[in-house]
Amino acid sequence: MALFLFDDERARAWTPFTVTRPAGELLFGCLTLRGRAEHFWGEPCVGHVADPRLEGFAEPGAAPVVEASALDSAPDTVPDAGEGRARIFFSSRAVPSFAPAPPVREPAVLTMEGQIVGWVLPHGTELPDENDLLNPDDSDMDLPRVDIPGRVLSNIWDLMAGNGDQVCSDVPVLFPESRFTLTEGVHVSGAERVSLGDGVQLEAGVHLDATDGPIRLSNGVHVSAFTRLAGPAFVGPDTHILGGSVGNVTIGPACRVRGEVSHTVLLGYVNKAHEGYLGHAYVGRWVNLGALTTNSDLKNNYGVVRVHTADGSVDTGLIKVGCFLGDHVKTGIGTLLPTGCVVGLGSNLFGGVMAPPHVPPFSWGKGERLEEYDIERFLDTAALAMSRRDVSLEKAGRTLLQRAWERAHEERE
Repeated sequence: MALFLFDDERARAWTPFTVTRPAGELLFGCLTLRGRAEHFWGEPCVGHVADPRLEGFAEPGAAPVVEASALDSAPDTVPDAGEGRARIFFSSRAVPSFAPAPPVREPAVLTMEGQIVGWVLPHGTELPDENDLLNPDDSDMDLPRVDIPGRVLSNIWDLMAGNGDQVCSDVPVLFPESRFTLTEGVHVSGAERVSLGDGVQLEAGVHLDATDGPIRLSNGVHVSAFTRLAGPAFVGPDTHILGGSVGNVTIGPACRVRGEVSHTVLLGYVNKAHEGYLGHAYVGRWVNLGALTTNSDLKNNYGVVRVHTADGSVDTGLIKVGCFLGDHVKTGIGTLLPTGCVVGLGSNLFGGVMAPPHVPPFSWGKGERLEEYDIERFLDTAALAMSRRDVSLEKAGRTLLQRAWERAHEERE
């Protein structure tokens, strides 16, 4: 079967992250939402049906963005769809449990927690239209229903708040082996819940504490001396933890992390190489946090945190919410981020002062004194930062970022 993930209206509003990638490429636990769907269905994802402005999206291992209107012409337009294959359309917000996928052979509507999360459509069956994909619960496709075990994410902060529990569920299933040899001087609590990939380096003076949850270190991870890494924790390939207290985290590939980090997800290629607190946060790719950058994740009155969204300010129902930082955000030394802060894609904050609760995309400045970041200067800086990790900013990536800047420019006007 050909598996497609689709972003409905709610998923497309998961700013600041879905400005630069489909929701299916966001990390949750030890997998992206795409990887989780692939594991459940036993099929690689052919493509994401997402905001058409994400055309040209490309990341290593990720699925491309395809147009819904092009699916009728597959396999010419979408070669991997395969002529004659049945198609699965599955919501990027759906988090299936670790259970066998149902053996669906006839056309069917897929449900989870009472919500429509997709369709299984044999070859020749009419495909869902754009309205079906944007608002699946309003779909009038009259087909038998098949319930899928799992949960449906509603808001972007669900990816942060539920991440630790998801790591606890993922590690025993995805990484059941826990045999390894430790360097002298490395201390482990709960060794049976620790899993190490190939080429992991642990310096003397490291403490792996799996008392409260499992720990998985992927291939090529390096943990420096004087680090306490507490579970639940998943650390992606080639990431270097440089010291400090790090726990209840998912850290993507090729990150540099130091200081106190808690209840946080880093998508990848994040540079937090200095001291400073980062808690109850979700951080995009290519973010660079200057020394002593610190976020608040609790209001002084212990009240429920509100967060800026595409639909305005929304009550999260949570008392601990830190910050949401879009791709390519950069902060200068001593930057302070208030509780529930949302910083848009490509922003550059400096001056050692408190940022506002909502920073529009491509902002440049300090405090409330924010100007529009010149697109050419931004692209030059982004390309330079990526080259330091031997990654090129390709033409398609530049076009996607240029498109996002134009959208932000229109919003500012």
